[in-house]
Amino acid sequence: MKLIETDIEGLLVIEPYVLSDERGFLFEAWNDSAFREAGLDLTFVQDNHSRSRKGVLRGLHFQNPVSQGKLVRVINGAVFDVAVDLREGSSTFGKWAGVELSAENKCMLWVPDGFAHGFLTLSENADFLYKCTAPYSPEFEYTLAWDDPAIGIDWPIVGLDPIISAKDSRGLTLAEVPVFS
Repeated sequence: MKLIETDIEGLLVIEPYVLSDERGFLFEAWNDSAFREAGLDLTFVQDNHSRSRKGVLRGLHFQNPVSQGKLVRVINGAVFDVAVDLREGSSTFGKWAGVELSAENKCMLWVPDGFAHGFLTLSENADFLYKCTAPYSPEFEYTLAWDDPAIGIDWPIVGLDPIISAKDSRGLTLAEVPVFS
């Protein structure tokens, strides 16, 4: 696998080594020893699978103080995946990075503790998988506003009216969320 650094320290795009032939393909989406050798010593406690239709925007979610690191990927369709740095002392605090994840490119994104995370579905449908380092704890969950101008995420929504849950439509601004110290 190949680790590709983003402009935000700790946030990594992971490009797996894919074996392909006329029958199809095979790749390791998770191999504990390979990830450890690459410097990612991770323990996952929960796997999640969501399906979304075109135009659905989920997030930007995070838990604090019981934070979750997430290894995310798409197995059907495509999404624009976004992470926002909420680590108070970070030189990239409040900055975002976005990447297209798709069944076609097979890339994954490692979103460490201390980030808000969300995605916009680009294809007719998308199946999104994510491994979490901590269990879901609704009592510690927050939503950062997907459209907070202080962050300025450049969502690819031209011609789309994003479909947003009631919970996500009440997201807090960067100035209002509890950040990670």
